[in-house]
Amino acid sequence: MSPSPILQALRLETRPAHDALEQNVFNQQLTAGTITEAATKYFLAKMYGFLAPFEARLKAQNLGPEWETATRQRAHLILADLNQPAAALPICPDLPPLATWPQLLGAMYVVEGSTLGGQVITRQLTKQNIPLRLYFSGYGERTGPLWKAFCQLLSQEATPENEADIVASARLTFQKLDAWLNQPPS
Repeated sequence: MSPSPILQALRLETRPAHDALEQNVFNQQLTAGTITEAATKYFLAKMYGFLAPFEARLKAQNLGPEWETATRQRAHLILADLNQPAAALPICPDLPPLATWPQLLGAMYVVEGSTLGGQVITRQLTKQNIPLRLYFSGYGERTGPLWKAFCQLLSQEATPENEADIVASARLTFQKLDAWLNQPPS
């Protein structure tokens, strides 16, 4: 079965922003096999800074049970990986706007899609004996099924009228996350 029009549009039209995001130092070190525990901790801290405020805004939306928003909350896994209180971590001051349903759907596409990449990262961290893998493990065995469920819900919610806004939000989410991850420490 071929992907829905919205999924095709998202994959095609966000590819440059997705590729740019994957060029961050963490991913380069991971690919080269030179990743360290310190670099992983830094990356996780930055991811927490983006994910925690995003998840708070997602939770405030009161989406229906079919979206499984409680299950999709993962920032707490980063805190467990880092064994640090939330107050010790930097928070991203420049999230993408999430004021409309299409904006939320586009951002969710990026965040949910990251669970798939996390599976690959988990395997690479295992090879390097880096134990910080709770967050990257996503939803464990449920990662694939939850991604498929999200894609189905997204496809149901996308219309010709809101598709461009969903895609624009996903692209902007990739760009904002990339900018945050590449921002030098203060």
